[in-house]
Amino acid sequence: MGIQTFSSRDFTRDVSAAKRAAVDGPVFITDRGRPAFALLNIEDYHRMAGQSEASLLEVMEGIPSGEGIDFKPPRINLHITCASLD
Repeated sequence: MGIQTFSSRDFTRDVSAAKRAAVDGPVFITDRGRPAFALLNIEDYHRMAGQSEASLLEVMEGIPSGEGIDFKPPRINLHITCASLD
């Protein structure tokens, strides 16, 4: 697991390349030649933070200003009948 480095300009030009590089290890993004940011894949982040991977529900609950949103999906009345095979 090696560290790869992208300048801010290279990162801006090819974000996909930085994401591919982050699969193998951390990616440092430099600003004027000095590391300014680090890009990690989510598994490495969870391992460093000492957390297990969050479920979709936990992620959705963490959205700021998300409380109080009324979500009532429409009901679907579905009736299935099977024809006999005789």
